[in-house]
Amino acid sequence: MSRFKPFAKKLRLIKKNAQTRWAPFWTVPKKYGTGRRVHPSRHTACKRSWRRTKTKA
Repeated sequence: MSRFKPFAKKLRLIKKNAQTRWAPFWTVPKKYGTGRRVHPSRHTACKRSWRRTKTKA
């Protein structure tokens, strides 16, 4: 990628990076109840990696 990135493209990349993070830990008991132990990454909508899948940003 070029050294200079347009500001709008930077904002899109920042948004895409935030979408790949795990969901907060407190969403697990909220969704399943206190007895169920589930990994928070299950609630992440977009599971994208910079190696596997590229974005159109």
